[in-house]
Amino acid sequence: MDKMVPANEALRHLIAELILDKAIREYREKELYREIDKALAQGDEEAFLLLTSELRSLQGIA
Repeated sequence: MDKMVPANEALRHLIAELILDKAIREYREKELYREIDKALAQGDEEAFLLLTSELRSLQGIA
């Protein structure tokens, strides 16, 4: 039974890390969309290409 405690604790840490990673990824994605909209509004092609490249990378799109 004592071996279950460290295993459960490790599992809780892993789940917490996955949740945090997802939250950070979703936040960055929203920020990128805002920055892309701003780049489009300003006609900044260089920023647009850089930001969309980062967004595709974040989303796992080649």
